[in-house]
Amino acid sequence: MSISSVVSVLLVTVAGVSKYLALEGVDGSGKSTVANVLANRLSGMGMSTLVVREPGGTPLGEAVRELLLDSERLDDWAEVFLFAAQRAELAREVIGPALSAGTWVISDRSYYSSIAYQGRARGLGEHRVREINETGLAGIVPDHVFVIDVDPGLALSRQDRPDRIGKEGTDFQAEVRASYLDLAESEDKVTVVDGTRKVDEIVDTIVGEVT
Repeated sequence: MSISSVVSVLLVTVAGVSKYLALEGVDGSGKSTVANVLANRLSGMGMSTLVVREPGGTPLGEAVRELLLDSERLDDWAEVFLFAAQRAELAREVIGPALSAGTWVISDRSYYSSIAYQGRARGLGEHRVREINETGLAGIVPDHVFVIDVDPGLALSRQDRPDRIGKEGTDFQAEVRASYLDLAESEDKVTVVDGTRKVDEIVDTIVGEVT
């Protein structure tokens, strides 16, 4: 049996016991805050939860995070493959085992970020970027994707210390947002949530969708 088949069987086995939730949005949309409040809410309901972030979450991922976010310049395709590499490691080493143990995984970003940022905003092709990432993930993908939707201008103004990608500006972030909205139109698992609401209200909406 292939690795992807084993992973598929594993995820079917734990379906209904745990779920993999991804939070997406432009830079400054408030994903990290929502992730932590959501984890606390689900924990209070008796669920075991784990919050992960991308890039990061493993020793390799944290090293790659520094390259991706703090480098002065990075080739666009190098960016794609670095994101994909750390993501595959996180899925295999952390997310897959957590799901198999019955833990709910809440991820601050997922490969949908690469589809929007590198595929659309960088102009590298959403389908091509999706294929690269899905090959490495081998079936360990989010059950639900929630886009915390905020106007790019407002979102960027919230940033205390923007990283390399966060400095790209409103036109770039507008392309990212447009990609997310298109993904929500085409995929049932992608839900847009009004990010201008209070955090507890955003979490209410997400919990209502997944429980």
